[in-house]
Amino acid sequence: MAFAEPLQLQSGAVLRDYRLMYETYGTLNADKSNAVLVCHALNASHHVAGYYADDPKNVGWWDNMVGPGKPLDTNKFFVIGVNNLGSCFGSTGPMHANPATGKPYGAAFPVVTVEDWVAAQALLADRLGIDQFAAVMGGSLGGMQALAWSIMFPERLRHCVVIASTPKLSAQNIAFNDVARQAILTDPDYRGGDFYEYGVVPKNGLKVARMIGHITYLSDDDMAEKFGRKLRGIVENGVAAQGKYKFGFGIDFEIESYLRYQGDKFSEYFDANTYLLITKALDYFDPARLHDGDLAKTLAGTKAKFFLASFTTDWRFSPERSREIVQALLCNRREVTYAEIDAPHGHDAFLLEDARYMNLVRAYYEQVWQEVQKKEGA
Repeated sequence: MAFAEPLQLQSGAVLRDYRLMYETYGTLNADKSNAVLVCHALNASHHVAGYYADDPKNVGWWDNMVGPGKPLDTNKFFVIGVNNLGSCFGSTGPMHANPATGKPYGAAFPVVTVEDWVAAQALLADRLGIDQFAAVMGGSLGGMQALAWSIMFPERLRHCVVIASTPKLSAQNIAFNDVARQAILTDPDYRGGDFYEYGVVPKNGLKVARMIGHITYLSDDDMAEKFGRKLRGIVENGVAAQGKYKFGFGIDFEIESYLRYQGDKFSEYFDANTYLLITKALDYFDPARLHDGDLAKTLAGTKAKFFLASFTTDWRFSPERSREIVQALLCNRREVTYAEIDAPHGHDAFLLEDARYMNLVRAYYEQVWQEVQKKEGA
């Protein structure tokens, strides 16, 4: 969807002639009461579920959650996934041409915030004729967007579904993000953000940034169970030898091999400027700062019903952060459903199969569906 009208950003910058890439699943009903917006996390996109006929391996990032008969059932709901501005999967971002210069934006692409993304999503909803969503849902950074929707457009969603998220990043989280950004910024191939013109990619920086991030998405227990201190086998005189150190700075341990594989893969498809933009948007999100840090006051104008879920081993966005949101909502007498799930997978648990988690989301959306049917019959 192309937008000619300028978008005023929180930074004071203005984005002109931009486009948003989006996908939809299911069928919008006659009164448009069954629409659900799914907001994506850091390295995801508009491609939420299913796969393309010409690319069957490209499965949507939340395919276990969204689809026919799944917890967010597309036989019932009309689901929309939107790629955020500044991303590298179709929506206008640093690699696209700046209308003012005809060259890629590069480092000149304006810094965007969670609130900027939500404002753009609302404009897309306007174009689609959707005045109110049955629910806005997201995990991690997507959960921040869902929470922002409830604050910025309280009349435009009936339910807010926030999974493994937080009302603001801790100092430790900001620190991890900055170290990851420094890995990119100090890569010689970054070229001040204008590497497109030189035909290079700061792969080493991206690789290290992803390795740092990936460590924080896993729990210690999960990492220990998957990898422990297992050594990579070495070959001596044509024979595999196990349990020996290489006495160098290459790959000795399986965890090192795994992280480097993840980093290499990430550097092949993700954009360095996008990584900088999205992690900065994570850092900046703190809606309560406009209310002297009072989250209850920040959420006082919300009108949605809320579902929140957290995972016990998620040390990046810990259950304590979700409980802060729950407490602030209860102070405002909002209807809140909260689940704290004992799962071993760390932050990544929100993307994985867990029967308790999936069944809770399914049950909640069944309640949302019953409300939709009542609206249709009214």
